[in-house]
Amino acid sequence: MHDFIGKWRIKWMSNWSQEYVDLLEPGYMEFSRDALGNFVFGAVKGRLDVRISSKEPSLEFSWQGICEGKEMSGRGKVEFLNEQLGEGELFIHNSDETDFIIERLH
Repeated sequence: MHDFIGKWRIKWMSNWSQEYVDLLEPGYMEFSRDALGNFVFGAVKGRLDVRISSKEPSLEFSWQGICEGKEMSGRGKVEFLNEQLGEGELFIHNSDETDFIIERLH
């Protein structure tokens, strides 16, 4: 199994500028040992339910969160290029989708 536990900085999102990604705080995704996690980008804050692949350096997740008081949810996936860098997609149910790049912080 691959070790993706820890905090990852969102370095780029295809649909939003980095200024928006870092609106409330520097955008991030955090994966914990209990297959849960958190993320923040722009005005969106959410919790992750994570499934790590045992075959490939990748994971999939569903999420629930809030953006400006409105409940949101979706799903996504991340493929890890190496121990420090991942590329993924995030989908917001009945709304946007975006590609993203994350980089390990610690």
